[in-house]
Amino acid sequence: MGDSLKNEPLLDMYLFETEQLLEQLEQLVLNSENDGFTKETIDEIFRIMHTIKGSSAMMAFVAVSNLAHSMEDLFYILRNGDNDGINSSYISDLVFEGIDFIKNEVAKARSGSYAEGDPSGLIANIDAFIHTLKSDGPVHAQKERDFAEPAQKNGMDRDVPQYAYQAILRFEEDCEMENIRAYSVVHHLKDIASAISHVPEDLLNNDCSEDIRKNGFLIFFRSELDYGRIQEFLSQTIFLKDLSLTELDDEQFARLGGGKDPAGNIVSASNEQSGAEKKPIGSAGKEVQLSSGHQNILSVDVTKLDKLMDLVGEMVIAEAMVVQNPDLAGLELEDFQKAAQRLDKITKEIQDMVMSIRMVSLAATFQKMKRIVRDMCKKLEKEANLVIVGEETEVDKNIIEHISDPLMHLVRNAVDHEIEPVQERLAAGKDRCGTITLEARSAGSDVLITVRDDGKGLDRDRILKKAREKGLLFKPEAEMTDREVYNLILLPGFSTKDDVTEYSGRGVGMDVVANNIEAIGGSVLVDSTPGHGTVITLKIPLTLAIIDGMNIKVGKAIYTLPTIAIRESFRPNAGDTFTDPEGNEMIMVRGECYPILRLHQYYGIHTDITDFTEGIIIMVEHDDRKLCIFADELLGQQQIVVKTLPKYIRNFKKVKGLAGCTLLGDGNISLILDIGGLING
Repeated sequence: MGDSLKNEPLLDMYLFETEQLLEQLEQLVLNSENDGFTKETIDEIFRIMHTIKGSSAMMAFVAVSNLAHSMEDLFYILRNGDNDGINSSYISDLVFEGIDFIKNEVAKARSGSYAEGDPSGLIANIDAFIHTLKSDGPVHAQKERDFAEPAQKNGMDRDVPQYAYQAILRFEEDCEMENIRAYSVVHHLKDIASAISHVPEDLLNNDCSEDIRKNGFLIFFRSELDYGRIQEFLSQTIFLKDLSLTELDDEQFARLGGGKDPAGNIVSASNEQSGAEKKPIGSAGKEVQLSSGHQNILSVDVTKLDKLMDLVGEMVIAEAMVVQNPDLAGLELEDFQKAAQRLDKITKEIQDMVMSIRMVSLAATFQKMKRIVRDMCKKLEKEANLVIVGEETEVDKNIIEHISDPLMHLVRNAVDHEIEPVQERLAAGKDRCGTITLEARSAGSDVLITVRDDGKGLDRDRILKKAREKGLLFKPEAEMTDREVYNLILLPGFSTKDDVTEYSGRGVGMDVVANNIEAIGGSVLVDSTPGHGTVITLKIPLTLAIIDGMNIKVGKAIYTLPTIAIRESFRPNAGDTFTDPEGNEMIMVRGECYPILRLHQYYGIHTDITDFTEGIIIMVEHDDRKLCIFADELLGQQQIVVKTLPKYIRNFKKVKGLAGCTLLGDGNISLILDIGGLING
């Protein structure tokens, strides 16, 4: 690939569409591995590989194109033969190896550090398997190799291709860059056709996209392939909405092949008065009209959505600065209040709409886990099925990026640590095939993602032993609940796996899961029943951008608490608080004792309010652990735009318990408290 193509729209389109096709391909293979490849699946995989082959060749990704061509050959043989008894598992292995290679090449191209890999070993394996299929019997005898090898008609060669065609292609609305898509069609067509002419002529001119959008893309060409093969070939065009294909005789082709009359008007067989009679649509006819349902979907660069979200956040702040302007204090402005309420309503609607645009279902993330379970089971010689529930649940795209790696690690752990080998499961009276359930559901402004397995469960005594050896116990063992013991596996450096394998045993992983989830304001809960399995629940927010917050005051400083973490607030009475034997301040609430955190002491802030009966207690919760925060007063609730902390605070000051900052309506800055950090710190 030449450097001139980097960051070009054509490259962006290629990378996007190839990634989409690879995802489709992976799901098709996963769904077919156990039940066998149906004719429809084989046809679809053939179409995908044919598309990747052609687009990669056009982009000069030679290695990807060659590999895709070899995989296309394999499925060409399969689609023309009797596939009873073929080794579906081995075919899946070959395809997955190809997918991994192409994904790696696409990733290198996207990062700008492209260097072609060598797929020759994989291509050799595919070719060897194709040879085996061909030698199995007459049902796998080689027929026409593929579209790139012209057929020989009536046992003799022809200097001039036998058939002549006119095709009009129309692309889906809002697909963008119609000229590039038309250029791709011509590029692919050169392998099977000659005497190609088209309207518009200069496809590298971006201005012709509007002409194609309005009139369609008109092509004339000759080919040795019959009508059905040409129809099938052109039908594989990405984003094709309509295809009108007409077979011409030599006289018509000579007259129309230029595509324009002497006056420069576009002409075609369908609008010529003396042209060929239009054939009926159907298998007996020579003209076909292919339509796909119109989709009002527009692909947008995620950076533009991020910028839009930032602008909406600034609008929320600007609205607060107007409505809460100190200059308005004490004034009775009825018309202003009405206008402010109207502005608030519109702002919230815009915010909700932008948030809905950014929402992405968890389906793609969940489906990727099927491949992980499949590959690990083959390597570890285990059997397990992945059951997906609630994949239609939606979260912010930025959240998806933060949870993909933690989810992958949890699923890998379930297969490696929890699911027993077949013989152990049978001896324990279980099904030979284990079950891992990946479930998502909405819970208010949070989403709960659960990874559940029916494996051997966690060993409480073994976890305590490891924690004791590493000095990780934070309270006497006898006082620890099962959940507190199981949550020890989330601590850094903790591992119950004695042997180091490809997947575990290095003492890293679960702490990274916890850190990644807590970094986005979420939490991790671990439950387990020995002999019956483990349940790990991720509690994550719907979005990171704008949250509901409660502002509190401590001295002259203002802090913000996420309202989702607040359980209650109250002013204690004079005998409700006490000091435990270790010197920690505690408070009794409805018969339960909770620790108290004085924010002014924690952050070294001067305040005149140090008596509990003069201030306010806010009870917050994280991971089923509660903490009572003591502050001077509550200032009120508002929607806040989360901003990252300045770099010097994050990297040098190492101030604990802060999740970010926000700008208040009066122009002051408020620090957003990290409840998990305060409770655990």
